[in-house]
Order: sequence, then structure tokens, then C-alpha cells
Amino acid sequence: MEKQLKVRMRTLPIIKNKESALRMEVKRCKVDAAALDESLEKKIQAYETMFALWNEFDTSLIRVSDVHLGVKKIAGVRVPILENVDFEIRPYSLFNAPKWYSDGLHLLKELAHTAIEREFVVAKLNLLEHARKKTTQKVNLFEKVQIPGYQDALRKIKRFMEDEENLSKSSQKIMKSHQEKRKEAEA
Repeated sequence: MEKQLKVRMRTLPIIKNKESALRMEVKRCKVDAAALDESLEKKIQAYETMFALWNEFDTSLIRVSDVHLGVKKIAGVRVPILENVDFEIRPYSLFNAPKWYSDGLHLLKELAHTAIEREFVVAKLNLLEHARKKTTQKVNLFEKVQIPGYQDALRKIKRFMEDEENLSKSSQKIMKSHQEKRKEAEA
């Protein structure tokens, strides 16, 4: 039991550090998500300013062909990170298409990239938030349940052992005094 208590006492500061690191990372992730939301909103507004022109835009000209993702460990939690987004742009005639098509393609690329990046940040936030909750539960379990439980159990065992020792000493003294009384009675 003492070994279990020592293990928990040693790991508690480590888990607390992990919890605070996760808490900071969650906070940073929320700020990033808010910034991406704002950026996405601005890009959508830019998209809406040219709304009348978008009716004549051929949407089949551009599509997302691949999303490259990496994995990063943050406080022991594996989270996805967006590395790159590949777009497939179908060739179009620069002479026959309206002049603003190239700007439109660029705007759509930015819009799609920002939206995909935001999705990654939200996924990262969800993973980190889940890990933070689990770590907080573990810290609370150690601090409020297991460590006090082990300490209480060890205290009770120690008291029991002391009581047993005292009882055995008392019984030895009583036996010794009885033996001495018998020897005196025989003598």
C-alpha cells in the first residue's frame, strides 16, 4: 500500500503539469479558432461583394484534390495539423473567360484553405479538451480519493499494529507478573 501511495504522490505533480499544459493549449486553440472564424467571415464577405459575378463562374474549374495532414504531440496527446491543401484547377481559356476568374480562383482557394484549417483547429480543440477533462478527472481522483484513501488505510493499519504490539506487551507483563506470583507462592 505504501508503494501505491508513493507512486501516486510521485505522479500527481506530473499529471498536474500535463493538465495545466493542456489547459493553456486549449486556451490557445480557442483563440486560433476565433481568429480563423473572423478570417473566414471576412473572406465570405469579400466573396459576397462579388455575388452577382459568381453566377457566371464555372464551379467545376477548381476542387480540392488532397489535404496533407501531419500529427503533432501536445502534452502526450496526438493531434492532427494541416500541412497543405492541394487544389486541382481545370485549364480554362484566359481569352474567353472573364478577367476576374483568376482572382475568383484565388479567393476560392483562400476560402477553402481557411475553412479546412478551421476544421482542423476545431478537431484539435475537441481532442485537447477531451484529454484535459480526462486529466482533470485523474488529478481529482488522485487528490480527493486515492491518496487520502491510502493515507487513511495506512494510518488504520499502523494504529492496529501499534494496538497489537501494546496488547502483546501487556499480556507479556501480565504473564510475567503471574509467574512471579507463582514463584513467590511456591517459595
